[in-house]
Amino acid sequence: MRIVVYCSSRERLDKKYQQLARLLGTWIGQNGHTLVYGGSNAGLMHITSATVHKMGGHVVGVIPEIFKHRIDPVCDEVIHTRDLSERKQYMIELGDIFIVLIGGIGTLDEWISTLTVMCIDKKATRPIIVANLDGIFDSIINQLEILDDTPFARNQQVCQSIIVKDVTELLQTLETLTL
Repeated sequence: MRIVVYCSSRERLDKKYQQLARLLGTWIGQNGHTLVYGGSNAGLMHITSATVHKMGGHVVGVIPEIFKHRIDPVCDEVIHTRDLSERKQYMIELGDIFIVLIGGIGTLDEWISTLTVMCIDKKATRPIIVANLDGIFDSIINQLEILDDTPFARNQQVCQSIIVKDVTELLQTLETLTL
């Protein structure tokens, strides 16, 4: 199974976020899955990919031209793209399951872009799991739920992501989805 992980490339994040990335990477690798991610050799991206690699999983990095100097050496396969938009497109096409870890505006953009594709193309719908540690995404989740109750949602459930609050819940959800 190809698991797309969206997360931060920021260095020196709190150890609890690093631990989340390690535990997820361990689970992906030990279960023989493929990680698809942004291809960067920094932050939670690298922690996740290095752990998947160490645990015997396959690692696919999808990296835009602007970040080619940051390509992660643990990638088993690298897909080069023109820009960030093309990277998102490839990652959405490749993914069987999507996981949103802690991250900034890029992570948020990837989540919402994936969610948009899933809302528009019902045949393409696949699970999106959002790790909402420390309630970092509470306001966005709330806004999506508000949107659900408007005519703009076109009678769709816009916030169709699976929200988890910690690593235990994340791994339990993955176990259920990959059976």
